[in-house]
Amino acid sequence: MGAVPPVTRTFDSVLEAVDDAEEMVRRYAEDAGFSEPDQYFIGLAFREIFINAMKHGNGFDANKKVVVHLACDGGRIDIEVIDEGRGFRLEDVPDPRAEENLGRRSGRGLVMAHGVMDEVVVDKHAQLGTHVRMSKHLAKA
Repeated sequence: MGAVPPVTRTFDSVLEAVDDAEEMVRRYAEDAGFSEPDQYFIGLAFREIFINAMKHGNGFDANKKVVVHLACDGGRIDIEVIDEGRGFRLEDVPDPRAEENLGRRSGRGLVMAHGVMDEVVVDKHAQLGTHVRMSKHLAKA
């Protein structure tokens, strides 16, 4: 794995930004040495969290931004997604796998991100929105 400099980019909270943001993350994962299947799943987990930031965090308000920060260090990729919403607590999100929630559409992206990534941390900041940090370790050859 070669040295990959960190990248920070700010996006408007509009659906048109999703594909560009996901492609940026996939390219970064490729540059960091992740396999094609890992790039796909990292991109998918990111896409879910990014859409959550725009939808649940910023309410698709184009004046509110989503900041994405990518870093690669010590054989892992770190992805941060920061919105400008009210924030939420992970423990307040109903488990979509529970029988009483099977018909609900909410919470599935977080479950998927937890399944794909090695670490997912959600920090609620009352005035700063929600900050999601995800990490994935590079598989050893």
